Amino acid sequence: MARVLVTGMSGAGKTTVLEELHRRGFLTVDTDYGDWELPDGTWDEPRMSGLLARHRDLIVSGTVDNQVRFYDRFHHVVLLSAPLEVLLQRVTHRTNPYGRTPEQQAEIARYIRTVEPLLRRGATIELDGRREISELADVVEDLVREMP
Repeated sequence: MARVLVTGMSGAGKTTVLEELHRRGFLTVDTDYGDWELPDGTWDEPRMSGLLARHRDLIVSGTVDNQVRFYDRFHHVVLLSAPLEVLLQRVTHRTNPYGRTPEQQAEIARYIRTVEPLLRRGATIELDGRREISELADVVEDLVREMP
């Protein structure tokens, strides 16, 4: 079994893919929920280190400034990506309130230009977030089941 990080911009499908993988019986942690992030928007490093030390088979999702510090503890870093128009359409129709204001949408557009290239550089695989959720979950499931 392997540890996998699923990352990407808001609206790329991270939470939805994790929900499907959780439904399939995998241990998942969506760091957008449960106080994994500190007020400065970074992961709580001691807490994340403890989580990764305890679990060899785990799927984590999130996009934070300090995630790169943990890349060596994941067997795979999956980047979910989608065109800006798709991301903006999705963030306006989800339960998470981030992305509904014009300012937040401009921020997402800026992150596509500035943050996503950094995520792409650190990713071991990039998946098109417009694919069916079951297909995306199948790919991540195969990565988790790999013997590193």
